[in-house]
Amino acid sequence: MNIGVLSDTHNFLDPQIAQRFAGVDRILHAGDVGNLSILSELETLAPVTAVSGNTDIGLPLPETAIVKLAGRKFLLRHIVHPPALTDELKDRLAREQPDAVIFGHTHQPFCQMLDGILFLNPGYAGRPKYGWERRVAILHCTANEIRVEFLTL
Repeated sequence: MNIGVLSDTHNFLDPQIAQRFAGVDRILHAGDVGNLSILSELETLAPVTAVSGNTDIGLPLPETAIVKLAGRKFLLRHIVHPPALTDELKDRLAREQPDAVIFGHTHQPFCQMLDGILFLNPGYAGRPKYGWERRVAILHCTANEIRVEFLTL
């Protein structure tokens, strides 16, 4: 199963995303969506699970979502600081025991295994600005592994 992962679109869906996510089975959006129309456009590519970000005030999206895909459990949340998790998030991870935590907010890609959990921030996918490199990710899930592929926009 292939899962498209993005974050921080900030009300801009880059036209390249349709090509990058062609053939994915699911899309996970880790917050700062901007407008629900972004999610509607992504839904034309594959089913979408999204969480709210700190700029998504008023959008009817959960702060945290749990998704089971390809025999794995994914926890989505916009703001996560892997080296210094909050006590609330530590408790949630202990309870849920996800295989991966998908997050955004920093606009910087991050991919690291910590205590047996994959922490993944795909990076910033919004409108080009400040010369930031924009990225999305694909999770290639097999019975044996989750392989992360970063794709630039």
